[in-house]
Amino acid sequence: MTGTNIPASRLRAENLTLCYDQRTVATGLGVDIPDRSFTVIVGPNACGKSTLLKAMARMLRPKAGQVHLDGAAIASYRTREVARRLGLLPQTSTAPGGITVGDLVARGRYPHQRLLRQWSAEDETAVVRAMRRTGVLELADRPVDDLSGGQRQRVWLAMVLAQQTPILLLDEPTTFLDIAHQVEVLDLCADLHAREGHSVVAVLHDLNQACRYATHLVVMRAGGVVAAEGDPATVMTADLVEDVFGLPCRIIDDPETGTPLMVPAAPRRGSDDPDDQPPTTVMADSQGRR
Repeated sequence: MTGTNIPASRLRAENLTLCYDQRTVATGLGVDIPDRSFTVIVGPNACGKSTLLKAMARMLRPKAGQVHLDGAAIASYRTREVARRLGLLPQTSTAPGGITVGDLVARGRYPHQRLLRQWSAEDETAVVRAMRRTGVLELADRPVDDLSGGQRQRVWLAMVLAQQTPILLLDEPTTFLDIAHQVEVLDLCADLHAREGHSVVAVLHDLNQACRYATHLVVMRAGGVVAAEGDPATVMTADLVEDVFGLPCRIIDDPETGTPLMVPAAPRRGSDDPDDQPPTTVMADSQGRR
């Protein structure tokens, strides 16, 4: 299939029913990913965020409905063709025992290999550039097993970047990272989107990070339902946060970016409930009576 006549939304999920074994995670789920957007999916635990991402990457086959990639059902593509158009960083990944960082990142070039086209200077350049951008180039000869969780996460991201796909799906890319490295990774994703035109779709837990980086926000609620989507400036409201997450809050402007900043309501100190009051001490008189 060629990439001609690509629609404004290159990746679209339509009326999906998603299941694990006999458990239904979502029914009638639909979402359009705007082309060249930085789309962030948020929602409470177990609402189906990662499940949706797996379906859009063809890692999970919907029980009903379809995922469309570049105007065609994603199921109609050959696996290698999907891998040239769409890269996935899963939530958890396991590297083969003893493999080095450089060799693992090089596996991102698999979709570009052919019977008559083996490793090339172009492949080498892509791998080195991906490792440099994620800060793991100096680890190229180290076994992946010897790395910290945060280092491994950046190596996996480098492998996805080496794939050089126009669409990147990232399932909780900041897992295992401290706050400084979380910002580094999200800044990198924003740069890939803004400067290089990638469509980035990321599942995040932090609502403030989601609002800071997303150009398109998708909010899911329990049951695999899209509660709201659009520009974070209009989507993220205190009513929405309390409705979807059960968390009273205020929404203010981020002083650095002007994007919505969610501030949880302070807990109440004390209580008017008599059952929550400390017991009253009753003084005894000289005869021991109370």
